[in-house]
Amino acid sequence: MATLIIAEKPSLGRNIAAGIGKMQKHDGYLEGGGYIITWAFGHLFSLCDIETYTGSPSKRWRLEGLPCIPRQFKFELKHDGDGKIDPGVKKQFAIIKSLCRRPDVDTVVNAGDADREGEIIVRLCVGNALGAKGLAEKQFMRLWLPDQTPQTVRAALAEMKPETEYDRLANEGYARTYIDWLYGVNLTRYATIRAGSLLRVGRVIVPIVRAIYERDMEIRNFVPEKYYSVTSKTEHDGVPIELTSKKKFQPNEYEKALAYAESLNAVPARVKSVSEKRETLNPGKLYSLSKLQNVLGKKYKMSMKESLDIVQSLYEKGYLSYPRTNSEYLATAEQSKVKDIIAICKNLGYNVEFKFKKSIFDDAKIESHSALTPTYKIPDKTKLTEREMQVYSTVFRRFVAVFCAEECVVMKTTVKLDCGDGTESFTLKGTVMLEKGWTRYDDYTTKDKLLPKLSEGDEIAVAFAPTEKETQPPKHYTIETLNAYLKNPFRDDKKSKSSKKHDEEEEEADTPENDDAEYKAMLSGLELGTEATRTGIIDNARKSGYIALTKDVYTILPMGEYMIESLSRMGIGMDKYKTAEVGMSLKKVYRGECEIADSVAVAEREIRSIFESNTEFTPSPPPGAVKDNPEEGSGVEVGKCPLCGCPVTHRKFRFACEKHGDGCDFSIGGKICGVTVTDEMMSRMLTTGTSGLIKGFTSKNGKLFDAELQLESGKLKFEFPKTSPAAKTSVKQE
Repeated sequence: MATLIIAEKPSLGRNIAAGIGKMQKHDGYLEGGGYIITWAFGHLFSLCDIETYTGSPSKRWRLEGLPCIPRQFKFELKHDGDGKIDPGVKKQFAIIKSLCRRPDVDTVVNAGDADREGEIIVRLCVGNALGAKGLAEKQFMRLWLPDQTPQTVRAALAEMKPETEYDRLANEGYARTYIDWLYGVNLTRYATIRAGSLLRVGRVIVPIVRAIYERDMEIRNFVPEKYYSVTSKTEHDGVPIELTSKKKFQPNEYEKALAYAESLNAVPARVKSVSEKRETLNPGKLYSLSKLQNVLGKKYKMSMKESLDIVQSLYEKGYLSYPRTNSEYLATAEQSKVKDIIAICKNLGYNVEFKFKKSIFDDAKIESHSALTPTYKIPDKTKLTEREMQVYSTVFRRFVAVFCAEECVVMKTTVKLDCGDGTESFTLKGTVMLEKGWTRYDDYTTKDKLLPKLSEGDEIAVAFAPTEKETQPPKHYTIETLNAYLKNPFRDDKKSKSSKKHDEEEEEADTPENDDAEYKAMLSGLELGTEATRTGIIDNARKSGYIALTKDVYTILPMGEYMIESLSRMGIGMDKYKTAEVGMSLKKVYRGECEIADSVAVAEREIRSIFESNTEFTPSPPPGAVKDNPEEGSGVEVGKCPLCGCPVTHRKFRFACEKHGDGCDFSIGGKICGVTVTDEMMSRMLTTGTSGLIKGFTSKNGKLFDAELQLESGKLKFEFPKTSPAAKTSVKQE
């Protein structure tokens, strides 16, 4: 009898064959040693389109039949845009089907990638090849590969488990697939038809683009505020000392700031205490995929798509463990394997030793896969590209740092100063490296400054003076900060509100701090997207022209603004709260706390509510559709000025009286709290004083609200529905 192994891709099939031994090559499969190995090409099956359920012969998108919520979801072989099945897909499935039905095959093995997506890719192939009755006559097993080295393949073949043990993982995979179809197909068609322009709407892509949009709107609308800071810059024994008071003074308080500076200068600063503490610095944790992508984006300006492609390639070549992991920890069951890898590193000249510590091994912080590590297989560096070497060495050096036999020891000095005879206290910190330890192998930077030799009671000259400064806007999202947001979008992000603290947040993002809250959020489903899907979704947002990535910085593009603002005006929120609600329901499926149908029902309710709301919406042309004169815009007259009676025209960014700047001040911005003001809305306000109820305004904190716009004495104000809770929201013109 024979065992049929179905791999997700040909490359995985070849690696499994390398672990088994010599096999004979056939058309679409390998055979030998009692095993048959065949493969899919990733997804061979996809969910059917809406027309399969509605029976419509036309492929033209229309509102009739929406929303489409099937009672039972149907799959079909993948086809191209014209509805034709790819010949290669058709041929390979025929091979899989014939092999599954061979009389001598008594065992079928799912060797999809070790994640929920790989789980259902092969299940769909086997289910469609055999049917429930045929599958019941075979033994169905799972080959779970944390890496693709021959040693791991042989060990995994000896330890295969029944496929039923992975039913919950498959259930989550199916539920996620159904939900993403419901959102993507229904809302993409609905939004596109109403807007008259293609809008790709998805459960995760929209909140990702919205996050970048809202951050960029904060930056664009940021009005810097000047203030005075009191700062002293002097030297002591040739070493610079800079002191900045915690107090801030308003622009009109220069004299007050000067008086405070003079009070601090009245007497020299006095050293209140000096403490020195010898400390051991721990290395960073092993890498999850997103944490690795953060480092590669920041250090090498590598996009998430590029870094994932390279990590996946190194995994398929057997050099790295499974890449799509959300954990920075190892499983306790992997100790033996880790010891073998450490021995190989030691033979290469690295001073490493095995350590069993909670900061390295923690089963509670692993969902399906452990952290990224090198494998037993060490690559020939001359055969890797420069980019491959950058990725591999980053993972390898972190592994060596974590298991470094030498400790990194520093001397931390803390000096406390009293200024102005006790008016204000300051703290200076410095670090001196005593023993390099793991920093020989992995990157380490310190923000602490060099300090002079000081003792208690020493006096230090000060020269405080008012310095004019201004508040800084938040920074654009980077690969690192966007990943951090997506992993836990409800984390307190106050640090990002000032550029200084934002920098510190980036620097400290990879320190071995207490991460219990982060893992609790991630494992409960609060994250937006997953390690396996996030990279592809962000790349789709880039390809759709919604966002741009320059070096490692994300910015919104005009089409992204158009998409978010159009959806808001249609009443399609698609915010992080709804996305997280669905994510949490999916994790309940994985834990066996609810059924697939229960999770899908969460998405169904939201989609139905969008269609039932039927929010009033006036489409506007997408970016580039109309080439306006930069100053005149469309030039359409929309009514008479409420201040002087002259014509009001639509310019590119505003509506203004034709005498604006020449004796009349009437001007209204073209966007109000995220809503585009149309000619019709402006004309109605100029005629009746009110716009009527408008849905989809966005407040400063990102909340959607409904209101009327009213004109009074040439100024705008909001009028809220009586059923709406009282809200003090200023009219923000963009």
